[in-house]
Amino acid sequence: MIRVGSIVVRVDDLQRQAEFWTAALDYERREGDSDDFLLLRPKDGVGPNLSLDRVHSKVQVPPRIHLDLYTEDQPGEVKRLIALGATEVHWDKRPPDADYIILADPEGNRFCVVDIS
Repeated sequence: MIRVGSIVVRVDDLQRQAEFWTAALDYERREGDSDDFLLLRPKDGVGPNLSLDRVHSKVQVPPRIHLDLYTEDQPGEVKRLIALGATEVHWDKRPPDADYIILADPEGNRFCVVDIS
C-alpha cells in the first residue's frame, strides 16, 4: 500500500509561504525543520503534509500540478484566502458553471478552491 505523504512546493520566501499555507490550511509546522525546508502538517493528523522547499524556480503557467482545496463555503474561503495574500487568477477557458475558482499563493503558485456543497 502506498499513499501521498507530502506534497512539496518550491518557494523563494520560506517564512512568508509558511505563514500563508499554515493559515490557509490550518496546518502546523513540524519542529526541527531547517532554514531551507519545512514540513506543514494537519493539526488533526488527517490528510497529506505540505512541505516547503526553498529552491528558486520559475512559476510555470499553466502549472504542471496544482492543489484542489475542497470546501462547502467557497465564497467565504476565497475571501479568507485573498485576505491572507492569495490573488484570484482569471482564465478565459474556465466554464461559466465551473465549481472551482483559481487562486495563486503570494508567490504565484496556483491552486483551486472547489465547491463541494
